[in-house]
Amino acid sequence: MVVVSAARDYVNRMLQDISGMKVLILDSHTVSMVSVVYSQSELLQKEVFLVELIESIALSRESMSHLKAVYFIRPTSENIQQLRRQLASPRFGEYHLFFSNILKDTQIHNLADSDEQEVVQQVQEFYVDFVAIDPYQFTLNIPSNHIYMLPAVVDPGNLQHFCDRVVDGIAAVFLALKRRPIIRYQRTSDVAKRIAQETAKLMYQQESGLFDFRRTEISPLLLVLDRRDDPVTPLLHQWTYQAMVHELIGIQDNKVDLRGLDKLPKDQQEVVLSSEQDSFFKSNMYENFGDIGMNIKRLVDEFQQVSKSNQNIQTVEDMAKFVDSYPEYRKMHGNVSKHVTLVTEMSKIVEERKLMLVSETEQELACNGGQGAAFEAVTNLLNNESVSDFDRLRLVMLYALRYEKESPVQLMQLFNKLASRSPKYKPGLVQFLLKQAGVDKRTGDLYGNRDLLNIARNMARGLKGVENVYTQHQPLLFQTMESITKGRLRDVDYPYVGNHFQQGRPQDVIIFIVGGTTYEESRCVALQNATNSGTRFILGGSVVLNSKRFLKDLEEAQRIARTNTSVV
Repeated sequence: MVVVSAARDYVNRMLQDISGMKVLILDSHTVSMVSVVYSQSELLQKEVFLVELIESIALSRESMSHLKAVYFIRPTSENIQQLRRQLASPRFGEYHLFFSNILKDTQIHNLADSDEQEVVQQVQEFYVDFVAIDPYQFTLNIPSNHIYMLPAVVDPGNLQHFCDRVVDGIAAVFLALKRRPIIRYQRTSDVAKRIAQETAKLMYQQESGLFDFRRTEISPLLLVLDRRDDPVTPLLHQWTYQAMVHELIGIQDNKVDLRGLDKLPKDQQEVVLSSEQDSFFKSNMYENFGDIGMNIKRLVDEFQQVSKSNQNIQTVEDMAKFVDSYPEYRKMHGNVSKHVTLVTEMSKIVEERKLMLVSETEQELACNGGQGAAFEAVTNLLNNESVSDFDRLRLVMLYALRYEKESPVQLMQLFNKLASRSPKYKPGLVQFLLKQAGVDKRTGDLYGNRDLLNIARNMARGLKGVENVYTQHQPLLFQTMESITKGRLRDVDYPYVGNHFQQGRPQDVIIFIVGGTTYEESRCVALQNATNSGTRFILGGSVVLNSKRFLKDLEEAQRIARTNTSVV
C-alpha cells in the first residue's frame, strides 16, 4: 500500500501501451501528479517529445498529425469543454484520453458527440487524483485551503467545492489501491464529519459497484481529522532535513525554488528533493540538522575522490571509462551542489533569525509545563531586537494555546507587547486562533495532560531527559497512530460512519487531515511504518503546511470572518 507506486503504475500503463511519438497533455492539477512520480528523462524514454497544458494547446492551430496525443486531465466541466472544442478540429493523428477520476455518463456522451472525425482511440479512468509526494504521503494542493476554518453558512458554495475536491482525492487513492475502507472522523469537526459522510455515500451508494473489490479479512480504515485539533505542529520550527527545508525555504511538489539566491548557476535555481530520485536525500530526509552537516561533508569527500580519479586520465582506456561514467559523475556533482547550497542557505537563515534561541523556547512551550518560566522566556524574546515579527507572533500563539485558561492577565500583557513591538502583527489573529483551535474545540490530548497514560509518559520522558532539545516535540498524530495500533481509538471521539464497525486491528490505515499535513507528521508516519507493528499508515491532506502557509490560511479565514460578522 504505497501511493507513489500506485501513481507510477498508472503513468507507466498510460504511456507504454501507445507506441510512437507522443505529446502528453496535462492540466494545472495533473502536471503536479505526474511530475512527482516521473522525471523528464523517463518521459523521453517513453517517446514523449512534448508536454503541454490543455490551455496552451487550445491557443495553437498548427497541425501535428504525426504525433499521438495522450491527455491526462481531471474530469472537470472546464476540461471537458476544452477537450470537446479540441476534438471538433483535431490537430493530432490520434487521441488517447485518460481521466484522473470518475467520469459522469453525460461527460462520456458529450465527448462521443464531439468526436465526429473519430480520432479518439480510447477513454479510460486512471485514478491519480492526488499528488504522491512520498511513498506514504499524498496531498491535494487545494489553493483555497482556508475554507475549512469557516462555518458552512459563510461561503456554502466554496465549502462544497472544497469538500467535493477532498472526497474526489480520497476516492481516487482507494480506487488506486483497490480497497474500500471503514470510515471514522473527528467528532468535534463539522467539516471532517461532512467529508467522511460524503465519502461513505460515494463509496457505498453512488459508486458502490466501482468500489466492490475482493474483500479482505479486515477492512482498511480511513480516519478523517481536522488540522485545528493540533495547531501546534504547523507553528513549530523544524530541525529535520525535509521539514526544515519546507519551513525555511519551501517545497512545492518535491521542488525547491532557489531563484531568490545570489550567484546560482541556472541549472540549480530549481532543485528536486525526492526520496525516489535522490539516494542521499532518501537516507537523510528525517535526520537532524546537526547530523546532516556531517553527512554532507562525507558526500563532498566522496565526490572529491571521484573527481581526483577522473583527473588521472592518461590512456584511451581511461578516457573511455570516464565517458561511460560521465552521466553518473554529473549527477553526483549536481547532487553535492544541491545539498551544500540548501544547508548553507538554511544555516544563514538560522543565524539571521536566531532560530536556535527561538526554537528552544518553542519546544519548551509545546512539550513542558512551567507557565512562569515560559512567560519570562517569551517576554525576553519579544524584547530581543534580533527576533523577527513573524517569530514573535508564533511564540505568542504557542504560549496562548498552552496557557489560554491558566493566565489570562499575562496573556493580555503578551498581546499588548506583541502589538507594540511588531508593526506587521495583525490584531486579533492570536484570539482568532484560540477561537478556531483553543482547548474547548479540540478532541485530542494535545499536551498529554488529560489522560493518565499520557501524564505518565510525559513524566517518564522528563526523567529520562531529552536527546535533542530541538526535536523533543511529537505531533498529536503520533498518539493517534498509537491508539489505532493498540485498538484504543475511542468511538465516542472518533465515531464510525453508517453501521460499519472495525472487527480487529486494521492492517492498512489512511489518515486524512482536512486543513493540511506537515513534514514532521509524515516523518512520524514513516518511522511508525518502519517499526513493523502490523499496521501500515498513509498520510494525506488538503495541502502540505509550513508555519507561513498555516498563518496565511488563518489570516484569510479571519479576514472573511470579519466581513461576515453577521453570520459568524
